[in-house]
Amino acid sequence: MPETERVWLVFREYTDKGLLNLVYATPDGEHVLRKQRSLNAGDPTAAVDADADDLEPVEDAEDRQRYGQEASRMRDSHDPDDRV
Repeated sequence: MPETERVWLVFREYTDKGLLNLVYATPDGEHVLRKQRSLNAGDPTAAVDADADDLEPVEDAEDRQRYGQEASRMRDSHDPDDRV
């Protein structure tokens, strides 16, 4: 795996504590990056470049497929810096 990998936003969840949970995934759905940020931080970008060491493997086959499809859709319809 390269030192950094571009990952695409595949899931967002708003918490009752004013936070936004984000999941970014590789286009194959094999790895994810989980981030939590303040709602005041503005809209997340369609993609980020993540350190390979920060990526977690996706164990569940259904999640891998779903994340892969959503990451590919985001990659095909957005520039990495697009606010989504």
